[in-house]
Amino acid sequence: ADGELVRYHYGLKDLVTILFYILIAIILHAVVQEYALDKINRRLHLSKVKHSKFNESGQLVAFHLTSVIWCLYVVVTEGYISNPQSLWENYPHVYLPFQVKFFYLCQLAYWLHALPELYFQKVRKEEIPRQLRCIALYLAHIAGAYLLNLTRLGLILLLLQYLAEFFFHMAQLVYFTDENNEKLFNVSAVVFVVTRLFTLTLYILVIGFGLPQVENQALDPERGNLFSFLFNNILFRMSVLLLVCLFQASVMWGFIHSQLRRWREYWNEQSSRKRAIAGAKQQTKPLKRDSGYHENGVVKAENGTSPRTKKLKSP
Repeated sequence: ADGELVRYHYGLKDLVTILFYILIAIILHAVVQEYALDKINRRLHLSKVKHSKFNESGQLVAFHLTSVIWCLYVVVTEGYISNPQSLWENYPHVYLPFQVKFFYLCQLAYWLHALPELYFQKVRKEEIPRQLRCIALYLAHIAGAYLLNLTRLGLILLLLQYLAEFFFHMAQLVYFTDENNEKLFNVSAVVFVVTRLFTLTLYILVIGFGLPQVENQALDPERGNLFSFLFNNILFRMSVLLLVCLFQASVMWGFIHSQLRRWREYWNEQSSRKRAIAGAKQQTKPLKRDSGYHENGVVKAENGTSPRTKKLKSP
């Protein structure tokens, strides 16, 4: 009421808040599964493998769509997109607006809730290592941005990542409903490449040019300035950028390899279908009739006479 702006810092009480929202995430997960995904599954009659993947993609579509809208609202209202310099100005960003802090706590709660969901959803043993790697990577990046006071950069990176993931899982859902419809996979591939380029550009802009310009380069853990002094060293800065570029290159290589495999499988399937259709047409092709026409069950020649040769009587 008096015009004061309240900001927040992280602490041990965040763990209690995260635990509470883990329970909320489990309840919302069950609601989406019960009232949306299970009803669609009963109509589609999917196999067990497709059923598990459909549930996973359905849950992630709902989460990523919500996160993209929420994250976009936060970065727009806080002015991080209109003023890119705010990503590194006045670093470290120790004190956070309420909506930024709340967003990070909810993100941590969601990915932590995914661990018990592996048991509740009865995920196949073959899928558990892949999902554990995905959960661990998200938790490491989100918690790292939150604890190292890089929340502004983390918001933009999450927005780009969630946007690409939303289109991919949406394409998965469309494919499960209609296996001949793969157009959305092409859209997902374009969005993935564009977001990777933006991510790499953002890393170079913030790490290569932004953080080295921070005025306070001294190590000050009490103020949250943990590692900005390292970016004053050009060798460390170039090493970090090199690692980032190598990681993005590995991600792109895996993406290109998977796309080539998918296209190869698609064209092999199309060619096999064409061969099967051609073989079916050849088997059902009508036999050619003898020249002439039928009259009273007897084949007549074109001039009206019988095609049989007449026997000549001996004189």
